[in-house]
This record gives sequence, structure tokens and C-alpha cells, in this order.
Amino acid sequence: MNIALWIAQGLLAAMYLMAGAMKTFQTAKTKEQMPWAKNRSDAFVRFVGTSELIGALGLILPLVTGILPWLTVLAATGLTIIQLLAIFQEHLPKKEYNVIPVNIVLLALAVFVIVGRWTLFS
Repeated sequence: MNIALWIAQGLLAAMYLMAGAMKTFQTAKTKEQMPWAKNRSDAFVRFVGTSELIGALGLILPLVTGILPWLTVLAATGLTIIQLLAIFQEHLPKKEYNVIPVNIVLLALAVFVIVGRWTLFS
């Protein structure tokens, strides 16, 4: 179980590091490539990107360092909230059904990390 959780955490961290870095540091490119960002302020796009970067780091660093490992569950919870908001506040209302499967996969991985790590910590 621990190995599967580390694989899920690594995949999530890689995805969120890439997406978060683009949203945080390349806002113009993000607005070109992601339809949801076109009508949002640069500050909001950077906020989402920074949240994703912090979440990605929170998936890995607490367990690697052994410092406050419960923060991994908290980071996965935050990333779950980001995906739920993306699905229900952005993509479904705009009928952007083609991107929802990616959100669902990321959501499922984050929930797996929450449940798995919570179970191991208990």
C-alpha cells in the first residue's frame, strides 16, 4: 500500500508542479492554452498556480523529512478541493466536457492519497 501511495503522490506532485509553475510564472501562456483562465485576472491565475505548487510540495516533503507528516493528508485535501472547484465551478457550467476526465483522475488520485495516508497514520 505504501508503494502505491508513493507512486500516486509522485504522479500528483509532478502534474501539479508543472501546471502550477505554468500558472504562477507564465500567466500569459496559461491564458492562451487554458480557456478557463482567459476571463480571470492574472492574480487569480497566479493564486491557483501557487496553491497547486504548495500542494505538490506538501504531498512529498512532510513524509520525506518526517516533519509533520499529517500535512500530506492536508495537501491532498486541498488539491481535492481545487479539482472539485475546477469541475463544478469552471468546466461543467461552460460545457468543457473534454477536460473533465483529467480532473477526475487527479481527484481520484488525491482521494486515494487522503484515504491511504489517513489509514496508515491511524
